[in-house]
Amino acid sequence: MSLREKKIEKKKQEILRSAAEVLYEKGYHGATMEEIASRLLMTKGSVYYYFKNKEDLLYQVHMVIIDISLQTIEEIMARDQSPTEKLRDAIVSHIELAISEKPMFAIIDNPDQTFSGEHLQEIVKLRSKYAHCFDDILKEGVEKGEFSKIDIKLTRMIILGAMNWIQQWYSPDGERSKEEIAQTFSESLLKMVLK
Repeated sequence: MSLREKKIEKKKQEILRSAAEVLYEKGYHGATMEEIASRLLMTKGSVYYYFKNKEDLLYQVHMVIIDISLQTIEEIMARDQSPTEKLRDAIVSHIELAISEKPMFAIIDNPDQTFSGEHLQEIVKLRSKYAHCFDDILKEGVEKGEFSKIDIKLTRMIILGAMNWIQQWYSPDGERSKEEIAQTFSESLLKMVLK
């Protein structure tokens, strides 16, 4: 990647994070490109240099979070660890990302309410790939006798649902750090599957 491409990518990331804050505060339909540009001290035209429209911008937010999530969980799955350790690490990394990227993470909740066509298909496909990584870890745990005989899909939905609910209550002013929250979640959710 050339220096120019790196600068453009860095600027896109700045725009995405600021845009996510505006979209998080005002909602997708309540936020305007003018407000997003204003938050960045840019003109609306400058934002359009990087993104076609508000839907494209939100799509790119989805892709950033999904890319980070998939890369992280695939690295975890490739480790020479027990299924218990992999599940613990997957839970911790998910919680820490959900907290550290709260505005970006919070606005990607219901893609079917925002997207249609190719964008929706791509997002659903990648989210499903991420979910199936949890299925694979759970299956490995059952096969190796570390986890109880569980309904894999239902257990995965409980785990992801519990982790994603953090968007509803987490506050950076709370009494626990993101590391403490992630640790507590991993300990509690592992109890559900361990023999």
